Amino acid sequence: MAFFSLRKPSVSRSALLPAAPTPAAPALVATAPSFAGSLRVGLGQLLVEGGEPERNLVRAEQMVADAAAQGCEVVLLPETLDFAWTHPSALSEAQPIPGLYSNRLCQAARQHSVYVCAGLTERAADGRNYNTALLINPAGDIICKYHKINLLEVEFPFYAVGQTLNVVDTPLGKIGVNICADNFLDGLAIGHTLARMGAEFILSPSSWTVDYSITEEHDPYSEKWIKPYSILAQLYNVSVVGTTSVGYIVGGPYEGKKSIGCSLAVDAGGIRAQGVFNEFAGQLVVADLPRPVRAEQGTQIGQMLARKGFRFDELPAPAQ
Repeated sequence: MAFFSLRKPSVSRSALLPAAPTPAAPALVATAPSFAGSLRVGLGQLLVEGGEPERNLVRAEQMVADAAAQGCEVVLLPETLDFAWTHPSALSEAQPIPGLYSNRLCQAARQHSVYVCAGLTERAADGRNYNTALLINPAGDIICKYHKINLLEVEFPFYAVGQTLNVVDTPLGKIGVNICADNFLDGLAIGHTLARMGAEFILSPSSWTVDYSITEEHDPYSEKWIKPYSILAQLYNVSVVGTTSVGYIVGGPYEGKKSIGCSLAVDAGGIRAQGVFNEFAGQLVVADLPRPVRAEQGTQIGQMLARKGFRFDELPAPAQ
């Protein structure tokens, strides 16, 4: 049984006082990023043909050779450069790693004494495919293997979701690896985590696609890529580098769309390098990137972010 009171509710003294002002969000504190030395990266904006791994690998090997000839220490190649992104042939023809295609990239790295970061399709021992990125050292050893986490829905029939993140120490700096849509604004927690793990450089094999009608006048990537790269770069003093393929997409859910280049390197100082808009031909973009000095680690990173005005304590506004 419910009981109801007819008494007038009391009003506390505090309720009669003027409401305290809501604390303002902390002001953004500008701090000059620190750098020491530099890293020469070759962004190998590669023509990738769907279902043509042999032709694609030949072009990748030549891109590594060209980058090494120009003094690059790291060569960054696109996502799933073997079969192309979401091409149906990968479902039946993907190779294990180590395996036929990764061995060729390892050989190219060893032959030219450079680091190679590249995307391949991996057939795992359990039969599942992964959208995979490799970092290979100049001795030809795979020192990092990463499986893409922030898969688009159209990727679900082709690849399983990755479950790990890694940052590796190298003589060139601490390098983290992710792939393409991992750097979407809604997936940026992946980049935040790599930065928290100490990455100075985040390398991202990519395959940025647009509708066939898009031309360079539309500037399709400003919000989609420059903004998230810049957020990570300015918050953490990290360099974010993405290389994308070029070419029209044949086969798969995005058939008829095109990859148009516009590969990108961004650090706390802004855009350091950018590939041209081109759906037909590859391009090597050579970028000399200052090596960031990242003194903070652990909870010091959180303190640094707070000084910059980053908010950790806000939930999204409720839906109306």
